[in-house]
Amino acid sequence: MTDAATPSLAQARRVVIKIGSALLVDPELAAPREAWLASVADDIAALRASGTEVVLVSSGAIALARHALGMPQRALRLEEKQAAAAVGQIRLAQAWSSVLSERGVTAAQLLLTPDDTEDRRRYLNARATLDTLLGLGCVPVINENDTVATAEIRFGDNDRLAARVAQMIDADQLILLSDIDGLYTADPRNDPDAQHIPVVGAMTAEIDAMGGAPPPGYSSGGMRTKLVAAHIATDSGCAMAIALGKRPHPLAALRDGARCTWFLPGTDSRSARKRWIAGGLTPMGDITIDDGAIRALVQGGSLLPAGVISVAGDFSRGDLVRVVSKAGDELGRGLCAYSGEEARRIAGRRSEEFESVLGWQGHDELIHRDNLVLL
Repeated sequence: MTDAATPSLAQARRVVIKIGSALLVDPELAAPREAWLASVADDIAALRASGTEVVLVSSGAIALARHALGMPQRALRLEEKQAAAAVGQIRLAQAWSSVLSERGVTAAQLLLTPDDTEDRRRYLNARATLDTLLGLGCVPVINENDTVATAEIRFGDNDRLAARVAQMIDADQLILLSDIDGLYTADPRNDPDAQHIPVVGAMTAEIDAMGGAPPPGYSSGGMRTKLVAAHIATDSGCAMAIALGKRPHPLAALRDGARCTWFLPGTDSRSARKRWIAGGLTPMGDITIDDGAIRALVQGGSLLPAGVISVAGDFSRGDLVRVVSKAGDELGRGLCAYSGEEARRIAGRRSEEFESVLGWQGHDELIHRDNLVLL
């Protein structure tokens, strides 16, 4: 049984939904399961109508290309996967674009590699693009960029990619649609005594030991990769659910209380990020602020350019900088949304002046409060 502390999809503000190849692709036809896909699109449209922002992480590109390219049903070499992905990514994007547009929703495609989620500048670029797309009312559809990823530098499954995306965009929920309705104490396909676990309060060695072998078919994941994703998501303050995806309208079923396993977000995730910002990087510059800006920061606000007196240092967007008082005392550290040159040009100015000064309209905040640590 669930209780008031258990997350609910009906309450999600921003959700990442991962859909695997085995759900989306009909292996006999090597084509999308059209009726199922339409039901998922109905669910997504309903979520958006209720105010929930939705990001999809969708597998299926390689599976959709196998038949067209005459590729056998065996493990493909890296170069074969890359060739298949180049063909299948077009088909996958077309499938989602068509079914969502029929419901008045605009789809957008992004292809990511692990480097895009680990390198700070590329991470911030991807995050800004996703934030902008969501602000414009789009549903981003994300897949691993298999056409360029190497064997050594790739996720290899979209469970972990989905968790990294949820971390990147500060999603409050990650939904992994699967061929099973959650985590069990053992593999229920082999053990009739396996017990379903409705809520996981914390990731432990005992929980990790419940991960089994990947299922047969198109999927490259399995419960083991889902538990890795749970570590990433919950450590970032994001709740995660493993839910049955094979039924029609799987998201509506989850919203209405269908059985699943919820992994609760960690309580210390924000402080862990703050510790990383505060001590894990070398500051590349200094931003001196006035007393009014100091008061705003103490009250939990972001740093706006209007309160900046001066900017020192040659740094790039996303670099760590120190925030200092007029007396030179270090007040905090944060990741700056502008380069040093840009920050100097907009220092002391209000957001409505940015476009005339820079030639483009950027973020209102010089350092967003989520990227700022006060010392």
